[in-house]
Amino acid sequence: MPKQINKKLSINSATASPLGGEIKRGALAFTIPELPSAAKKLLLTFPDKKIFAFYGVMGAGKTTFIKSLCEALGVNETVSSPTYSIVNEYISSKGEKIFHFDFYRINSLSEAYDMGYEEYFYSNAYCFIEWPEKIAELLPADYVKVNITVKDQVRTLDFSIDKYNS
Repeated sequence: MPKQINKKLSINSATASPLGGEIKRGALAFTIPELPSAAKKLLLTFPDKKIFAFYGVMGAGKTTFIKSLCEALGVNETVSSPTYSIVNEYISSKGEKIFHFDFYRINSLSEAYDMGYEEYFYSNAYCFIEWPEKIAELLPADYVKVNITVKDQVRTLDFSIDKYNS
């Protein structure tokens, strides 16, 4: 049985941004069995945000966490990594579109332009983005940054969440 991890999402600071709005920082640690609960907590912490950018090393659990987010939003179909297709589209139980991106294999920003990234990012649909560092200058000003790390032999994912308001 994995050890219990503190399940509370703590907001460490909320300060005024030089760009206006608020910067919100926090962390959430959990084990694999706690993924569904952690996904719901992240969505509840940012109820008005639709763009989530996931940073982490290969194998950190970005795709696994995005699967849990999709399940929390009521996606009934199989959620898989869009490694080769770059984007997968899902429909929530409320009929809302959800886009899951994996930019790992793109070689230039022109590939993101060619796929019409703007239509996705500015559609007011959920966009869950893996490897956002490959398209950093294309990310909207208002997104949730999620850093995923793994510690110890118990698979633990730690999140730092930044909320930037434009």
